[in-house]
Amino acid sequence: MNKLLIILLTILIFGTCKSQENKNKQMEKFKYTNDLINETSPYLLQHAHNPVNWKAWSPKTLEYAKRENKLLIISVGYSACHWCHVMEHESFEDTSVAKLMNDNFISIKIDREERPDIDQVYMSSVQIMTGRGGWPMNVIALPDGRPVWGGTYFPKDRWISALEQLAKMWKNNPEKLIEYAEGLTSKIKQSDIVHINKEETDFTSNFLRLSIEKWENNFDQRNGGTGQAPKFPLPNNYALLLRYGIQANDEEIKNFTLLTLDKMAFGGIYDHIGGGFARYSTDDKWHIPHFEKMLYDNGQLVSLYSSAYALTKKEPYKDIVFETLKFIDRELTAGNGAFYSSLDADSKNKNGYLEEGAFYIWTKEELKSILGSDFELFKEYYNINNYGKWENGKYVLIKKYSDKDFSEEYNISLDKLRIKVNEWKKILLQEREKRNRPGLDDKTLTSWNAIMLKGYIDAYKAFGTKHFLDIALKNADFIVEKQLKEDGGLYHNHKNGKSNINGYLEDYSTVIDAFISLYTATMDEKWLETANKLTAYSFKHFFDENSGMFFFTSDEDHDLISRNIETYDGVISSSNSIMATNLFKLSHYFDNKMYRNVSEQMLKNILPLAKQYASGFSNWLMFYCDLAGDFYEVVVTGEDALSMAKKINKMYSPNIILAASISNSDLPLFQNRFVPDKTLIYTCIEGACKLPVEKTEDFLKEVSLDFHK
Repeated sequence: MNKLLIILLTILIFGTCKSQENKNKQMEKFKYTNDLINETSPYLLQHAHNPVNWKAWSPKTLEYAKRENKLLIISVGYSACHWCHVMEHESFEDTSVAKLMNDNFISIKIDREERPDIDQVYMSSVQIMTGRGGWPMNVIALPDGRPVWGGTYFPKDRWISALEQLAKMWKNNPEKLIEYAEGLTSKIKQSDIVHINKEETDFTSNFLRLSIEKWENNFDQRNGGTGQAPKFPLPNNYALLLRYGIQANDEEIKNFTLLTLDKMAFGGIYDHIGGGFARYSTDDKWHIPHFEKMLYDNGQLVSLYSSAYALTKKEPYKDIVFETLKFIDRELTAGNGAFYSSLDADSKNKNGYLEEGAFYIWTKEELKSILGSDFELFKEYYNINNYGKWENGKYVLIKKYSDKDFSEEYNISLDKLRIKVNEWKKILLQEREKRNRPGLDDKTLTSWNAIMLKGYIDAYKAFGTKHFLDIALKNADFIVEKQLKEDGGLYHNHKNGKSNINGYLEDYSTVIDAFISLYTATMDEKWLETANKLTAYSFKHFFDENSGMFFFTSDEDHDLISRNIETYDGVISSSNSIMATNLFKLSHYFDNKMYRNVSEQMLKNILPLAKQYASGFSNWLMFYCDLAGDFYEVVVTGEDALSMAKKINKMYSPNIILAASISNSDLPLFQNRFVPDKTLIYTCIEGACKLPVEKTEDFLKEVSLDFHK
């Protein structure tokens, strides 16, 4: 036994020494190495060999800044960010800039995806100071972390000038910076306050109509989306508009939403060769993307296009979902079922230089050489002309017409055209794989994984493809096995086999949402029970009695200058809006009136803002739709319950919760409803139930999407 122990210790020591030896050899290749070399974030590691003495955010770093009495440079970005790379190359790789930073400041690099709590606080400060935000984000703060100055991308000369002035002021007139920091910090804290709305609220569709009417003034009726560039996909916006168009019988809103989905699918923001969407388009026709591909965008867009297919049965929507999920399988999925975070906007071109979009763009000469005689038809289909031209003789593929319209215009059968298009995609994908690939951010974030997990579930519901469910279950198992802590909480991050960083509200809200959805796809009650346990944990560690909302950070986290309450629905829905919807659904599944009361109070708190700016509170208004119309509890019991539930899942039915069981269940929804030798569908509203039916056709007669209030 002792001999075996000695052998194991020898192996461990030798392995550790070997690992350190390899790291030392790697570091010898570079002239500079800073503290970030010990981090796991791909973004932080990108800066590990800058001449800037970067440090990671930690209480230790802040204590060091206080001892040195130096201002902080808090620089925030993410791995796939093009302008982050530009500023790094221009300023952070420059030895003269680095000397200025090292002599006068303590410089901290932050991956906004790993630390969204820090990002939110300092983004609030930048927005207060400048009226806008974005990444890279660079903030100068007092040694205790209170901000005094900031912005986004700075060219080298402006960055140097600002740092010199701030360093001089800190040396000669520190009281001015301290006074400004006190006022700015007060404003940040005020912006995080949510007041309880004690007014009686009657949830009516008229409120939705008035809110959306203001929004309509910004609609781009030609290209979809809003009227200005850049254009972001904003899936929660179009999920709401699609639902409102159907429930309010508003054909104009419905058609505008479908137009937007069509135009996004036609545009260069969609990767016609490899599937998946870029983060946004830089123009108003969805043509030239900002080429980075983010997991959260694609997860939400898969859900959106799956819902649109369930409603319309349009084949192009199915193609978008299948191609996007093929991209996720191929490029953003780990062997253990986890999903990676993103692909970079930049990659090396033929000359070995980093270039935005180099992996995705084509020249006319390349396409002619690759496609041969098919090029003439291809150039019309994907607009290798002035409409599709980008810059310097390069093209980003974009469609103008649907396949049906194109086949009629160019006198080719629809079947033959589709065969051709699939051949082109296969040929060009193989050719593209020979190029230098964009950088992969291979960290795994719990919240983004939950969003992608829900995308797979929604695709499974719409199309019934078992592979989608298999991937969803594998990812859900990963979350439970690796990201669920012993105390019932969640980790936020996973990298190199290690889970770390205490979870944020976005992790809890998205996982609960995904697990509720996974229950409705599998009818395995363990997912619903896990969702309920995570909800109880959220109340214990995140809930704020004063506002009736949830803080973004746990009460176990280190304090920042402000404890944020996230309410704004941006590119990703706010953690509070997702949580409010979760509570509403769980209140039905578990007959929990407290959940229902809290969810409605959360929504009431937000209504004054939502009325003025529907686009920024679209997921809140999705929840509002549940209260402004009939919301159904649909319960299926009996031998064929699961197959019937699968049929119901294929329908566009946003105003139901679904439960099914082939035997007795302890869930409150199933009480006194199981009848041996019969499969029955029960439909209830607010506890009032209609007589059960045995056919899905009869069930359809029992439900309505229309608003009634």
